[in-house]
Amino acid sequence: MVDELALLRDQIDEVDQQLVTLFARRLQLVAGVGEVKSREGLPIYAPDREAIMLAKRRAEAQAQGVPPDLIEDVLRRFMRESYASEKDTGFKCMNPNLGKAVVVGGAGQLGGLFSNLLTLSGYRVEVLEKDDWANADALLHDAGLVVVAVPIDQTLRVIQQLPTLNDDCLLVDLTSIKAEPLAAMLMAHQGPVLGLHPMFGPDVSSLAKQVIIYSEGRGAEQYQWLLAQMRIWGARLQAVDAAEHDKAMSLVQALRHFTSFAYGVHLCSEQADLAQLLRLSSPIYRLELAMVGRLFAQDPTLYADIILSSPANLEMIRRYHSRFGELLTQLEAGEREAFVEQFAKVSDYFGEYADTFLKESRMLLAKANDSRHYGADDE
Repeated sequence: MVDELALLRDQIDEVDQQLVTLFARRLQLVAGVGEVKSREGLPIYAPDREAIMLAKRRAEAQAQGVPPDLIEDVLRRFMRESYASEKDTGFKCMNPNLGKAVVVGGAGQLGGLFSNLLTLSGYRVEVLEKDDWANADALLHDAGLVVVAVPIDQTLRVIQQLPTLNDDCLLVDLTSIKAEPLAAMLMAHQGPVLGLHPMFGPDVSSLAKQVIIYSEGRGAEQYQWLLAQMRIWGARLQAVDAAEHDKAMSLVQALRHFTSFAYGVHLCSEQADLAQLLRLSSPIYRLELAMVGRLFAQDPTLYADIILSSPANLEMIRRYHSRFGELLTQLEAGEREAFVEQFAKVSDYFGEYADTFLKESRMLLAKANDSRHYGADDE
């Protein structure tokens, strides 16, 4: 039996080696695709092409008795690698006559990311930092694009301090709130204005599939090139009114970050044994704990600024706190039926999204389980 097992393992090793060779070949082909996309100005993310390709591979896998989800997982991992490598070939410049692009706060993480993407796209980029304000007039002279990428608490002041820009210069901010910065830019500059909110951190390997929200300011025809440029980078653009954006961000960012913060504070106050929690946790709790821990691995001032950026955020958190208390009171009173009734009501509210989220979470949980680090007591 030992010889039989060894033979089978040798055959598996041989197949694995063939897979590595095929993987290398695929990556070489992807590099060629990246060069063509760069030359032709095509987005690195093509959702229609991706959906058709995955559907075909799933059908082929099914016909050969291979789990379709397995093939899709492998291909999606390949695509993430492909998107990350395609950016290294550079991008087509959508506005070669722009002149100079100045990123205020370009030495920071997010500003640095956009500076790099603009440079990879062939633009001449300069950085304006707080120690450079004595030379701001010279740095911003003849700029065709000015991007304000500073912390939230400094954004309005920086916009107000900008010197007079050329009338055709595009003024943009990268702030996670939109109404106040957009109003400030419209007041400070008579030319085209656009508000942007990148919904990702500066550690992303590629902008493929990443969401960038934009709120229109002034001169839409004069910033279409930038929207096209970001699509080439792979971003998914979502147009949202500035006030509606800020209202949505109270839930998407402020409340979400605060609840993660509060849970982390509670774990710390309870002096919970994190190693033990991980050993005893299911994949879903490990994933939830990872999202909380991720928060505390980053800059605390960023999250403080996001949460405190608007009184509406605090009002949203206060309403959440009130509902939390009401539900706790029901549980303390042993009102089991009230819990079940509320659960059913919320389930109806989610509707078809509940099933969609269940399927998506299963895939995430499978990946979390695969990446789990087992301790000495694990079998």
